[in-house]
Amino acid sequence: MSDVTNLGVAALRDGIRSGEFSAKEVADAFIVKVSAAKQLNAFIVETPEHALAAAREADAARAAGEVLKPLAGVPIGMKDLFCTKGVQTTAASHMLEGFKPVYESTVSQKLWDAGAGMLGKLNLDQFAMGSSNETSYFGNVISPWRRRDGGNAPLAPGGSSGGSSAAISARLVPAATGTDTGGSIRQPAAFTGISGIKPTYGRCSRWGVVAFASSLDQAGPMARDVRDCAIMLEAMAGFDAKDATSLKLDVPKWEQGLSGDLRGKKIGIPKEYRVDGMPSEIEALWQQGIDWLKDAGAEIVEVSLPHTQYALPAYYIIAPAEASSNLARYDGVRYGQRELPDGANLQDMYAATRAAGFGPEVQRRILIGTYVLSAGFYDAYYTQAQKVRTLIARDFERAWLDCDLLLTPTAPSAAFALGEKSADPLAMYLNDVFTVPSSLAGIPAMSVPGGLDKAGLPLGLQIIGKPLDEQGVLNAGLAIEQRAGFTARPEQWW
Repeated sequence: MSDVTNLGVAALRDGIRSGEFSAKEVADAFIVKVSAAKQLNAFIVETPEHALAAAREADAARAAGEVLKPLAGVPIGMKDLFCTKGVQTTAASHMLEGFKPVYESTVSQKLWDAGAGMLGKLNLDQFAMGSSNETSYFGNVISPWRRRDGGNAPLAPGGSSGGSSAAISARLVPAATGTDTGGSIRQPAAFTGISGIKPTYGRCSRWGVVAFASSLDQAGPMARDVRDCAIMLEAMAGFDAKDATSLKLDVPKWEQGLSGDLRGKKIGIPKEYRVDGMPSEIEALWQQGIDWLKDAGAEIVEVSLPHTQYALPAYYIIAPAEASSNLARYDGVRYGQRELPDGANLQDMYAATRAAGFGPEVQRRILIGTYVLSAGFYDAYYTQAQKVRTLIARDFERAWLDCDLLLTPTAPSAAFALGEKSADPLAMYLNDVFTVPSSLAGIPAMSVPGGLDKAGLPLGLQIIGKPLDEQGVLNAGLAIEQRAGFTARPEQWW
């Protein structure tokens, strides 16, 4: 049997169904890979027993001649933002260290119901706040990629879903869950040469997902290719009465509907995304993506999204404001860590608990959020940011009159070295310049790998679609994937 860890979700699913290999063989192979890759620090908790239990169930069902579940025996990684019953869930923070939920998030439960097993809980930026996976209380995740220009600096895997992106790229898992608030699925996917899709806001339940910014957070899949993302998204999506923002819609058959034929489709190229100082390699890849979509039969049109320039500042008002409200629950009283200095009163306990439980980036965003929500500044900042958000959504609505999808770069650069931008929060925030607008509008967007830069690092292309048009996004992603022929993998050093 060849190394099954080189296979993606579809190939593993089909191989288990056909009996080419057993689910236990698959689980065992991935468990060995996970255990041998601790240098990457992609996992906070390893759960081999969970993966093996799902494998045993799949093998028993096949032996009994039963129809196998959609993901029977496929082991995956779970971002440690999703509550998992009886398994530590930390959001990569000290505040929740040791917390073992007595319930399962809706998304993870849907995946277990589909037959998937869990290899472990994946590292991330603390409370999903970050673009480099450097804010985790449990240490940096290190990208499996290295520059080929002689530099050997450890690289960021992107964030906040950096543990997910690193684990998939390193072949530790075939797929993983991610969450995307302002680009936290798409940017790490671009940095590590994998695919990831943020679906329409409300497609996947937020119930049981540790909250960052509730009007922006959306779960989605990350995997090695477009087909695997479609398979995962089918299992993850669906209405949930426990989430007031959940969309009461049937889940489409996205895998079945996949087609790289884009004849009759118009692809918009937003002129405002040609930002000053964009590296020539990003510009060249964007043009290559345009040519690929033309080859797939699409018509290319230029469109305008005039309020794009205000998306990043609006996001970094709205998201911290919601984080300030969401994270107020971590006060040392109800659950989580508690710091109680000698002779401390209630106020002292609050302050000590939050100082110890939250890292610097989380504290920074709470302070920003509390400031913009304060009585003297609410209208000047938060209200204005919400108005800008509405204008950005209207820009997209107008663009859809002229096109079906948009094509942009995913990130303004390839992966940067760990520590390179952590001292400058504004430089770090600029990583989200291409991904934030679609998050503010709540529309689906996907990153697919398009090629390598001159240092041999992956670069991603982003497809943005109309609300609920995940199929169109996936199809355009497939068209790019088929023409890019991206097969590059990191050379193993870990």
